[in-house]
Amino acid sequence: MSIHRRHLGAAALLLGLPAAARAQRRPVRLVVPAAPGGAIDVIGRIYAARLNDVLGATWVVENRSGANNTLGAAEVARSAPDGLTFLVNADIQLMAKRVMRSVPYDPVADFTPISRLATAPMVLVGHPRNTPEGGAAALVSAMKAAPDRFAFANSGLGSMGHLATEGFKREVGLDSLVVTYRGTAPALTDVISGNTALMVAPLGSALPQIEEGRLRAFAIMGPRRAARAPNIPTIAEQGMPSLDFTLWYALWAPKGLADAEADRVSAAVQAISREPETRAKIAEQGAEPVTEDRATFARFIATEDVRSGQMAQVARIEPE
Repeated sequence: MSIHRRHLGAAALLLGLPAAARAQRRPVRLVVPAAPGGAIDVIGRIYAARLNDVLGATWVVENRSGANNTLGAAEVARSAPDGLTFLVNADIQLMAKRVMRSVPYDPVADFTPISRLATAPMVLVGHPRNTPEGGAAALVSAMKAAPDRFAFANSGLGSMGHLATEGFKREVGLDSLVVTYRGTAPALTDVISGNTALMVAPLGSALPQIEEGRLRAFAIMGPRRAARAPNIPTIAEQGMPSLDFTLWYALWAPKGLADAEADRVSAAVQAISREPETRAKIAEQGAEPVTEDRATFARFIATEDVRSGQMAQVARIEPE
C-alpha cells in the first residue's frame, strides 16, 4: 500500500467521526499487562503506532505487569468506557479466573471485545548447554534419566505457554518443576542464561536467539510448521499430535464502551491488519495478523472460554 493511499484511508476513518470527537485529542492509553519486550508488548506497540495515524489520536502504551497479567487487566476493567483506555492481552486473559482464587473482574463480562490482532505458534526451546541434540525424543530420554535437571520457565500462570508445558509434561509422563516469571521476556532471559533448562515460548520472541544458536529449538507446539522457521519440526511430526497450542493476541475496552466507538476502533484495527507493512512487522514476530469484526471476535471468545476451561482441567491447573 502506498503512503498516499494509506493516509487517504486514515483520513476517511478520521472524517467519519463526529465533530466533537475529532476535536478531542486526549491521549488514548493502551495498557499492556506484561513486561516490556515480550510478544504482547511488541504486538501492542505495532498496532498503537498505526492507530496514532489511523484514528487521529495519540496512543500511549503503558506496561502494567504482574499477577499473571491481571494487574493491567484490572486497571482497564475499572476504567471509564470513554474510548480512552484499551487493553492488549493474549489468551491468558481468559485464564485468570482459573489460576487465581481472587480476581477483581470477570475476564469476559467486564470487557468490550474489539478484535483479535494476531495468532502465533509456540516453540519448545532449551539452553544448548543444558539440553541434548536430537529433537523431542532425545529431550524426553534425557529428562527421564535426570528429571531434576530439566525445569521449565513459564511466562505466567494460565498462559498458553503454561498450558503447553503442562500438556507436554503429561504427555511424556514427567512432573518437571515449572518456575513462573512476570512475562515472556524475563522467563526467556533465564533460559538463555542457562538458569532454567526449558521453556515453551512464543516463536517470535525465541526465534532471534534460536537463529543465533543461544537457544535450541525442539518443536513447534502445533500441527503446522511455521513459515518463519520451516526447519523446526512440529510436535505432531515427533509423535505427539494431541499437543496443539497456538497463541492469540487481542484488543479489549472496558465494559460499556459505546457500540459506535467500539466499531470504529475495530474497523481501524482490521484495516491496519490488512496493510502489507503491518503484516510484515507481525510476521517478523513469528505471528500472523487476524482480520475479524467484533461479532466474530465475541463468538470466538465464547468458544475459547469453554476450551480454556477444558485445557485447564487437562493441565491440572488449580486456582492459587
